[in-house]
Amino acid sequence: MSRLVVEHVQALDPDCGMIGSCLTADRGHIVDFEPCPARRRAEADCVDGGGKLLTPGLIDVHIHGVGQHLFESGPQDLLDGMTLLPRYGVTGVLPTLYRVMQPKLLPQLAELSRALGKVDCVYAPGFHLEGPFLALPGAGADTMGGDVKLLADILGAAPNRVASMSISPETPGIVPVIERLVEAGVVVFMTHTGANVGQTQRAIDAGARHATHFYDVFPLPPQTEPGVRPVGVVETVLADQRVSVDFIADGVHVHPMAIKAALAAKGSESVLLITDANIGAGMPDGMYQTPWGFPVSVRKDDAARIHDPGAQRHGVLAGSSLTMNRGISNLLDWLDMEEHDVWAMGTANPARLLGWHDRGRLQRDAAADLVLWDRDETGQYHAAQTWFGGRCVYEQQEGAVR
Repeated sequence: MSRLVVEHVQALDPDCGMIGSCLTADRGHIVDFEPCPARRRAEADCVDGGGKLLTPGLIDVHIHGVGQHLFESGPQDLLDGMTLLPRYGVTGVLPTLYRVMQPKLLPQLAELSRALGKVDCVYAPGFHLEGPFLALPGAGADTMGGDVKLLADILGAAPNRVASMSISPETPGIVPVIERLVEAGVVVFMTHTGANVGQTQRAIDAGARHATHFYDVFPLPPQTEPGVRPVGVVETVLADQRVSVDFIADGVHVHPMAIKAALAAKGSESVLLITDANIGAGMPDGMYQTPWGFPVSVRKDDAARIHDPGAQRHGVLAGSSLTMNRGISNLLDWLDMEEHDVWAMGTANPARLLGWHDRGRLQRDAAADLVLWDRDETGQYHAAQTWFGGRCVYEQQEGAVR
């Protein structure tokens, strides 16, 4: 059936809060919020929500992997990882790639680009490329100067599949790269940067509009005058209302107070939730093998960490093991603000950043990307049922994507 009725729910729209107790979708889009007449109900797939919370699906604009799948390992890992996301309430995603933008690896990028078109359980129209025009390696990213010829090769290897690219404002030659990305309709993120005020302003003026995993790999500038706090990219981003920011809300990568400071500076519409998740995300405590020559250790309430006893890198952060449902639960616990504004950080705000005008909201004509939520005794939200375009792609009792 193409018609879906979800009734006896607390339907929450990120723009305006609670909006009713019933939702009807037809042909993949929301059409009504009134109780459905009996005749129409007989023609629909009817779900009794049991009074649970219903929200738009979560959108993750920065995620490298989930479970035991690193997206850039190959097409099968990309596809298998995508099928896991609805169980965490995710219906929209930019799978993030880290190393395949090297000239010799562009055939792999092309292969991944072709595979992305086969994803049918979440909305994944393009990739987020974290690099290669970065100034600081972080956990091992490529670093090189701006190169519009290489950029053309990258965009050519993944035609119409690059949705966003992260750059560093201090990278030599970066302004022409930013301008070319804007011309191509690619959203420009800033990250892995210790840029000064002028470098950051030039990048923003050229079209950079977002800072990803904010505060992480954004080092404090050196102090040059005793008693005078240095100012750099963090302060410049916070002061410029053209720029939004996102955070890894696991309580490890960034202190909740930093998120509160950004909300105070920028307002709730310009702050986003991401996971920056990697291998091990959503998995039980344990050791998980990676393609990088070392396992990562995953523990509850911690991030993924390198497990390499005796080596200097042992215990160092190796990305996040966060899932979006845990991230939104953390934000609801940490932040004293309207509930719908918190949910917007994982739904409407990323949709707005990417120009996905029909997603991230519960409104007529919006895509029927929906999540019905359970909440456990600790306050954590868990997806009970997830729909993508009005089609059920996850049910908790089955424990698997249909």
